[in-house]
Amino acid sequence: MTPLQIQLPTWAAVAPTLLLGLTALVLLLVDSIDPDSTRPTALAGVATLGSLAALAVAGWYLLAGTGQQGGAIELYGGSVVVDGLSLFFTVVVSSVVAMVSLASYDYLRDRTYQAEFYSLVMLAATGMSLMASSGSLATVFVSLELASLPSYALVAFLKKNRGSVEAGLKYFLVGAVSSAVLAFGISLVYAVTGSLLLSDVASAIGSAGDLVGVAGVGVVMIAGGFAFKTASVPFHFWAPEAYEGAPAPISAFLSSASKAAGFAVAFRVFAVAFPIDAVVPMGIDWPLLFAVLAVVTMTLGNFAAATQENVKRMLAYSSVGHAGYALIGLAALSGSGPNGNVMGASMAHLLVYGFMNTGAFLFIAMVEHWEIGRTFEDYNGLATRAPVACLAMTVFMFSLAGLPPFGGFLSKYALFYEAIQGGFWWLAAVGAINSALSLFYYSRVVKAMWIEDPTGGFDLGATPLGLYAAVMVAAVGTLLLLPAFGPVVETAQSAATALFA
Repeated sequence: MTPLQIQLPTWAAVAPTLLLGLTALVLLLVDSIDPDSTRPTALAGVATLGSLAALAVAGWYLLAGTGQQGGAIELYGGSVVVDGLSLFFTVVVSSVVAMVSLASYDYLRDRTYQAEFYSLVMLAATGMSLMASSGSLATVFVSLELASLPSYALVAFLKKNRGSVEAGLKYFLVGAVSSAVLAFGISLVYAVTGSLLLSDVASAIGSAGDLVGVAGVGVVMIAGGFAFKTASVPFHFWAPEAYEGAPAPISAFLSSASKAAGFAVAFRVFAVAFPIDAVVPMGIDWPLLFAVLAVVTMTLGNFAAATQENVKRMLAYSSVGHAGYALIGLAALSGSGPNGNVMGASMAHLLVYGFMNTGAFLFIAMVEHWEIGRTFEDYNGLATRAPVACLAMTVFMFSLAGLPPFGGFLSKYALFYEAIQGGFWWLAAVGAINSALSLFYYSRVVKAMWIEDPTGGFDLGATPLGLYAAVMVAAVGTLLLLPAFGPVVETAQSAATALFA
């Protein structure tokens, strides 16, 4: 029994997820008591404290070995599983939500429906945390919808902005189709195996017999559903539109937390429900499918980002490219390779990505707050007026590109190294080439801020304290993950290895 099981009831294992959900309910309660009053400090404070509480509990559980020493903790007949992987990704999601909630204090100033905004963010985060703990395909679908439905509303939150409303509509339509594809794939797998529990699916799929084709189609459709959530090709085309039209803090939230949650559930479903030793000999070679997706996703994302003039849209395509890197955690798996190490390296990269990508989008939120503009040219000479913020953005850009001495360098290095150790050197080579290409468009932002002469005067006004603090937190987190990367990647690899035990 784990320390948690000895001291607390078993249901307390899902306390981080419950804290996120309860925070959403508290925000709705505050709004229902005083619906006509806007209290930005109280609302932002409740959301930030709730996410920090979830982060603290998840981090405590992870360090204490909850769900790791003595096996995973299963609730509701195995439909919810608490282990190292679920806690690790809850830490990622909670970290991003805390930064986004803090930044939204300034972004939402003088806007209506602030309580609804924060409650939707917390409800989406609850779904994302539950996605990481899903031990059943039914829980996978329900938690994914819990994360998706609030996200649609958040993208269209700027109701008087045509771009925001259009982005929300496109996101909703593509999301509805992908949900249908996922649901149909789950039904096919259920038809073959007679169960929705991941462990039972793994036991039954090896004896699919004449229904192996049905099972294969189901696996492909489930992969398609996850590809949408992670903004992977060919289900990526919603991402640039949604990220560009959405409020910048929501772009940060979706491109970091939502992507991490999508990979969390994909890692668990494919590692547990469709074991490579059982399904590959049957002709269901899902690692090959993800290898193709990884190469196409990282290449298309980086080439598309290199052609953009809008900084926010560039980051949107950049997030597609990073989905390709993270897909290596599924693509570089084999029957006898170091699977736990590869997947763990991908998990560690997603943690680092959560800080550097969230920080980059929140910097854009600050620029939007200053009403500077959206193109590279609009950023010319910005460092002369906001040197510290621009220094933080430089950290984010170079870290996303994978340059030392930033956290993104070590996370990419670990990911490519483990892929090579698994025999997938060509995947690592494609990743390294794409990473070198990304330096071109990331450095354009740095060049504009520090080297180019301003095209006009900057009237920045008062410093937005919430946004500024969130950007600084993300920058410090990105830098601190360099010396702390050893324990991070070891924890992630230990959690991933447990899935293959």
